Amino acid sequence: MMKNKHLKNLLIIVFWLAVWEIASLIVGYQVLLASPDRVLAKFIAFLGMKDFWLSIGMSLLKIMLGFLGGMVIGSVLAFLGAKFSFVHQLLSPLLNIIKATPVASFIILALIWIKSANLSTFIAFLMVLPMFYANIYQGIKSVDGKLLEVAKVFGLNKKRTVLEVYLPSLRPYLISTCTVGLGFAWKSGVAAEVIGLPDNTIGNQLYYAKVYLQTDELFAWTAAIIILSILMEKLLLQALKRIER
Repeated sequence: MMKNKHLKNLLIIVFWLAVWEIASLIVGYQVLLASPDRVLAKFIAFLGMKDFWLSIGMSLLKIMLGFLGGMVIGSVLAFLGAKFSFVHQLLSPLLNIIKATPVASFIILALIWIKSANLSTFIAFLMVLPMFYANIYQGIKSVDGKLLEVAKVFGLNKKRTVLEVYLPSLRPYLISTCTVGLGFAWKSGVAAEVIGLPDNTIGNQLYYAKVYLQTDELFAWTAAIIILSILMEKLLLQALKRIER
């Protein structure tokens, strides 16, 4: 069964690579649509470059810092909002404005207030904060009241109640939010780097690849972003599973 699944996934990848190759041949200009083999060769070449790993490391550090900050602060605010209704009423308009405002608007506005080096961290934080607040808040509100009554009967303190009752109930909400939020953090964070152009970042490299019409580099950097996003998602989900144990 597992072999069939892997074979199916492989065939799907091969199909879309073939579509990509055919489209590149039809276009006929590598500068407009680089072929898969050119992109792969460029990506492999990147792996041996110090600047590639430096850009990966800097972007990874900044964007993940923003994501984790949004996760922690969003979750804490959700607990406060669930406990105190006035906190929820106070935060709701602001969080709705953040969700409704285009990312580009925040990036341009943020450049007035903060350095471009910190822009991706701030934008990633801002994009995931409302997501964690909304989902964790909903998860807290959906905790079974009977379980809370049982916790009181057995004399569990607040810490034990959070660990034994709230966290297991919140786990599905946390996992789904992490999965979606991490993708948003990467997209918005790299977009912030493309506009802010901080040194030694993925966004900076993407921008100059576009300026100099190096389409194979543009695709190779995009592939790096996708791979990093998938790896970070898997690592984060593994960490959450270990916490549960």
